[in-house]
Amino acid sequence: MALHIHEAWILLFLIPALVTPAALNHEDYPADEGDQTSSNDNLIFDDYRGKGCVDDSGFVYKLGERFFPGHSNCPCICTEDGPVCDQPECPKIHPKCTKVEHNGCCPECKEVRNFCEYHGKNYKILEEFKPSPCEWCRCEPSNEVHCVVADCAVPECVNPVYEPEQCCPVCKNG
Repeated sequence: MALHIHEAWILLFLIPALVTPAALNHEDYPADEGDQTSSNDNLIFDDYRGKGCVDDSGFVYKLGERFFPGHSNCPCICTEDGPVCDQPECPKIHPKCTKVEHNGCCPECKEVRNFCEYHGKNYKILEEFKPSPCEWCRCEPSNEVHCVVADCAVPECVNPVYEPEQCCPVCKNG
């Protein structure tokens, strides 16, 4: 039994000698708080140049693969020099366009407004109308309504009267 106690003492002295600070792997234990960098600015990303392309969300594409980065509807091709994206010169949208679709690379006008709206009613381009007896209006090609109000002469009587469906007051008693 004394022999076993002697061996146990030897092991107690040898184990601490085997586990020295040099034998510890730094990856096994977290660094002290002072040694840690908590900033995301120091993150290291793999370099995919010549191997693939990375989009805004971090997805990696193979060389030759076609993809749509970010919110763009224009396609890109992954090349060894990075993404090469279509940048077409898109036609201008018609100023009277009321419905634009963004399905392709360039926005497309799907509906052109060819009428005017005035007090809840629609009028065709160049259509003339009278919203009141004293107003004359026209729907212009610009989709705007232009109106003219009648200019009435000053009545030559003391008590002028406004007749229905007439714009200017009239003198009933001469």
